[in-house]
Amino acid sequence: MNFFDLVNKRQSVRKYSSQKVNDEQILKCIESARIAPSASNSQPWHFIIVKEPTLKQKVAQATITQKLINNFTLQAPALIVIVVEKPTLLTQFAGWVKKRDFEWTDLGIAAEHICLQATELELGTCMVGWFDEKKIIELLNIPKNKRVGLVISIGYPADNYTLRKKTRKPLEQILTYNKY
Repeated sequence: MNFFDLVNKRQSVRKYSSQKVNDEQILKCIESARIAPSASNSQPWHFIIVKEPTLKQKVAQATITQKLINNFTLQAPALIVIVVEKPTLLTQFAGWVKKRDFEWTDLGIAAEHICLQATELELGTCMVGWFDEKKIIELLNIPKNKRVGLVISIGYPADNYTLRKKTRKPLEQILTYNKY
């Protein structure tokens, strides 16, 4: 599969089969994230794979809103929690000068590497940004001075899950040359 086809196939999966995902597959996704680029090569991330059923259910519960948004995380056989680590001094200084938090951009790049690798392995993923951060920190023994950046559900899509047609803004609406 070429890169454009892979990107086109990658979508947020919100319905999973009960088939287990093996450690080798998840580790390949993490390895793809590990080699992702980051500002000044700071690699400001730590990945926690949550597969133990009771703990996974508790972490999944921490992603569900009162209106049951994100309840698909309960079905996923595994979750990947990405913790934001402190960037290098150079990256911190550059962020202070430019008023940017480069580690959050880096985290997004690494997360998408996980999702693209999973897609190539015929796995489905969904990045979840709405969660009870304090609860996840408590459940996973994450130091209280750290931030949880994302939770990614990962598993085999349900049998009846089909590739949706992507609806995106037309190129003419999002692209200009030389000036805004």
